[in-house]
Amino acid sequence: MGRFLAIDFGEKRIGLAVTDYMQVIATKLTTVSTIDIFPFLKDYLSREEVDGFVVGNPKQMDNTPSESAKAVNLFVDALAKTFPDIDIYMVDERFTSKIASQTIAKSGLKKKKRQDKGLIDSVSAVLILQDFMKMNLKK
Repeated sequence: MGRFLAIDFGEKRIGLAVTDYMQVIATKLTTVSTIDIFPFLKDYLSREEVDGFVVGNPKQMDNTPSESAKAVNLFVDALAKTFPDIDIYMVDERFTSKIASQTIAKSGLKKKKRQDKGLIDSVSAVLILQDFMKMNLKK
């Protein structure tokens, strides 16, 4: 059994989170510059078994695609072409950045660290992965 890897796509940075091999716990992995994501993923997949990618699907309150949906869809297409043997799952990512910011604020970290956008992106990826796990990995 492999891991699931969550992706919180952004035009500048991508937050990443992974499950453990038992697919029970989601933890933040890192944040990667968007231009470096494919080399990073190729390297990561050379060392780790991944059963699927979980990508945040940006939607508006009325459930229509948000402004960033086009860029996410282009990324998902490239992801599917680059890694054709790995399933891709889309998960609604509404409010993940806000919830991530609130969670980080409550964590006791110093203000400068709480404002680190990379940390917010990777915690957002954890939230996306947790939502996926609740919906799809009930054992």
